[in-house]
Amino acid sequence: MSAHWQSEPVTTIKINAITVPAGSGNELAQRFAARAGAVDGADGFEGFELLRPTDEREQWLVITRWRDEESFQAWVTSPGFAEGHRSAAERAGGAAPRPVSTHSEVWSYEVAGGSTPTVN
Repeated sequence: MSAHWQSEPVTTIKINAITVPAGSGNELAQRFAARAGAVDGADGFEGFELLRPTDEREQWLVITRWRDEESFQAWVTSPGFAEGHRSAAERAGGAAPRPVSTHSEVWSYEVAGGSTPTVN
């Protein structure tokens, strides 16, 4: 359990660290682009980013922000989640494409501090 020092709701951040071998990153980006917006209407969804490594790392990061843990759990157990993670070929009744990644793990965070630039 975590203690909350804030009285307002705390955004839940989920980071999916996906290991993508060299040469497969563009395909991963294309697959994400093909299903862009699939999560946008989910209750509690606040934003999404796909981060490409700019060094020799093979880990791409999928960062999503949620109003709370309950919103995230509702999404991953929804039919929309299952449908959004199927390829266009699968949705058309075909076979699943080969996996692009070799490993994936989900990390959970919440904002514990930070700053916002002031506008002058």
